[in-house]
Amino acid sequence: MTTFRRRVAEWRLPYLRQAVIGVPQWFPKAIIFDSSQEATMAFPHLQQPSFLLASLKADSINKPFAQRCQDLVKVIEDFPAKELHTIFPWLVESIFGSLDGILIGWNLRCLQGRMNPVEYNIAMEFLDPGGPMMKLVYKLQAEDYKFDFPVSYLPGPVKASIQERVLPDSPLYHNKVQFPPTGGLGLNLALNPFEYYIFFFALSLITQKPLPVSLHVRTSDCAYFILVDRYLSWFLPTEGSVPPPLSSSPGGTSPSPAPRTPAMPFASYGLHHTSLLKRHISHQTSVNADPASHEIWRSETLLQVFVEMWLHHYSLEMYQKMQSPHAKESFTPTEEHVLVVRLLLKHLHAFANSLKPEQASPSTHSHATSPLEEFKRAAVPRFVQQKLYLFLQHCFGHWPLDASFRAVLEMWLSYLQPWRYAPEKQAQSSDSQPRCVSEKWAPFVQENLLMYTKLFVGFLNRALRTDLVSPKNALMVFRVAKVFAQPNLAEMIQKGEQLFLEPELVIPHRQHRLFTAPTVTGSFLSPWPPAVTDASFKVKSHVYGLEGQDCKYTPMFGPEVRTLVLRLAQLITQAKQTAKSISDQCVESPAGHSFLSWLGFSPTDPNGLYPANDLDEMGQDSVRKTDEYLEKALEYLRQIFRLSEAQLAQLTFALGTTQDENGKKQLPDCIVGDDGLILTPLGRYQIINGLRRFEIEYQGDSELQPIRSYEIPSLVRALFRLSSTINRRFAGQMVALCSRDDFLGSFCRYHLTEPVLANRHLLSPVGRRQVANHARGPRLSLRFLGSYRTLLSLLLVFFVASLFCIGPLPCSLLLVLGYLLYAMAMTLLTERGKLHQL
Repeated sequence: MTTFRRRVAEWRLPYLRQAVIGVPQWFPKAIIFDSSQEATMAFPHLQQPSFLLASLKADSINKPFAQRCQDLVKVIEDFPAKELHTIFPWLVESIFGSLDGILIGWNLRCLQGRMNPVEYNIAMEFLDPGGPMMKLVYKLQAEDYKFDFPVSYLPGPVKASIQERVLPDSPLYHNKVQFPPTGGLGLNLALNPFEYYIFFFALSLITQKPLPVSLHVRTSDCAYFILVDRYLSWFLPTEGSVPPPLSSSPGGTSPSPAPRTPAMPFASYGLHHTSLLKRHISHQTSVNADPASHEIWRSETLLQVFVEMWLHHYSLEMYQKMQSPHAKESFTPTEEHVLVVRLLLKHLHAFANSLKPEQASPSTHSHATSPLEEFKRAAVPRFVQQKLYLFLQHCFGHWPLDASFRAVLEMWLSYLQPWRYAPEKQAQSSDSQPRCVSEKWAPFVQENLLMYTKLFVGFLNRALRTDLVSPKNALMVFRVAKVFAQPNLAEMIQKGEQLFLEPELVIPHRQHRLFTAPTVTGSFLSPWPPAVTDASFKVKSHVYGLEGQDCKYTPMFGPEVRTLVLRLAQLITQAKQTAKSISDQCVESPAGHSFLSWLGFSPTDPNGLYPANDLDEMGQDSVRKTDEYLEKALEYLRQIFRLSEAQLAQLTFALGTTQDENGKKQLPDCIVGDDGLILTPLGRYQIINGLRRFEIEYQGDSELQPIRSYEIPSLVRALFRLSSTINRRFAGQMVALCSRDDFLGSFCRYHLTEPVLANRHLLSPVGRRQVANHARGPRLSLRFLGSYRTLLSLLLVFFVASLFCIGPLPCSLLLVLGYLLYAMAMTLLTERGKLHQL
């Protein structure tokens, strides 16, 4: 260590201009930046030169990753906080990357143990909650150092609020906003070391560029995802208490210093801030925190930072504006982002459910309750609920209609089922029977009513616009239906809706409190005996708190949603039949069917083919899975909304999947307008998914129709020019021959004329129109000689004739003779058919 200190003392300042952050070896070299200008941009807060900092920067270039981490451990143990605080901002940015995304740091989102086991283990040990980096944080925390964090990198609603000089509601920002000096640019937050570290850690998920599509990385195996899980388990423990901060001195642990910003009084947990007066940013008052809150201030800070950085990208006002179809998206989450949020929600449920039964009941609340127990009870409703609701609303409305929505769906379903993460495991009677949701979860369902009802309606609207024939989309419908079909859950949701729709009782001493939070020392239950009315008040406070006082609530079990459910059931039935049709088509079609169609030996009907989907790539197994998912989803929907078998049978009959008297399927769903038939949304869905189609055929000049894939373009054009020349030169003779009443006239009419256009059926959905009878004169058509089928047939005949020692000329004469006999027979049959019609 003496050598290391001597080398630091001998360092020269000019090297600072050449030093850059070292990038781990597992990150692609094409994204490494080594410009001194970029390094300066990444560290605007470094004003005073530090020889220790310069030395570490040099090591980041010259030494391997393992050696650099080993040196950092020694520096953290041996150097005092006075010198360590100068390297702390640089070290945090070198690990998590810069806030502007230019510097990528250690790229923890790509680091996996199976790909880079050595670097992975070193990084995880260094960043562990009990590791060297956190020891550095606590060492600086004890000295009350402050670090500036630019407000411009905070989530949109928070940044806008602070820039308007309005203090955000979250206590995380109280007493931290620093006004710029005279002539300075931008607002900053003055954060303590722990806050600064967690801010960077959480924001690195948002600010860094999304992973390339070509880079197949499983999020749950990455170092970042596993670190999030470790931090949650450490600071939000489900068993025991939060471990005290570790000291880097040999003496052991050091006392936990008080947070710079006092925590909110615990009596106000669980209550939404309802003040109608916005607090100006200059009114940041100091509050004396309860000394007992020092036990969990790191836990509270961690949760608030995670929620603010990951979920608080949409405010209620912004959400209402985003309902307009012309609104621009302000923030678009990624699938990786959603998976990390789901991990947070699952742990928060386990954290809240770790309360003992006697502690979880609000009636047993007393002043003797520890801060950690109060925090467990308030974590989800106080910090998470509102921001998560707006986040999910945005995802449901703006996420692409593809299989990647599964990540959002599972995050939502994880939040809706806190009983899955309770320590007690309910007994399950059999594998086929789902577990009954206990009545003790009724308060959670009622206080999260919109999470169940309005988001369910949002999912219905998405499902009605997706291709349910796809196994991935069918699985999502099945998952939602299965969750909501759990015994007793639908009844609890319906009870919550009844409480919300219950008319407010007119009691004089209650009117002044309508939909406002009680005082700090008050309780929802104590002033008013009627339990049902208090439950109704809680539900209404929840709905109006998330949607605003002027919201229009659509009941989940009302007629509007029931209509949507019936439409979904109809589409499920259609998708099942489509999957079966595709399966039958795949079974009946031989392997060489497409090749023979290309040659023309099998009928080509491009309108009869279903559009490509997942079934085409996965085969019969996917058809079976799709049918199974849709069948169970339909049964679950029947249970949830109490649909009768007669209703489902009527839907199936109304689909029009039965064939009409001509043996053809009906047209897509349409309505009659002034100009003819108009497709309905259901009709568009039927066409897109291949459920129904219009029977359309070419009705123009057969000689001028587009060249087909089974024709030779150059030969077709040459034959058209040749036939046009013959028709112009011998037009009179052909007319004379076709005008004769004898057999020769019939023979010529069979070959030189085509059916009149007026005799064809007009199949356009537009109304009937008077079409002129464009009768064409006799003409010769040689286009049939330009197809691969005709040429291959002729070659095949000549080849077979050569096997019987028949030369090309005799073979040609036999072909002409055979065709003449065939044409004479067809002429007789055609003339006889015309006589019967007369």
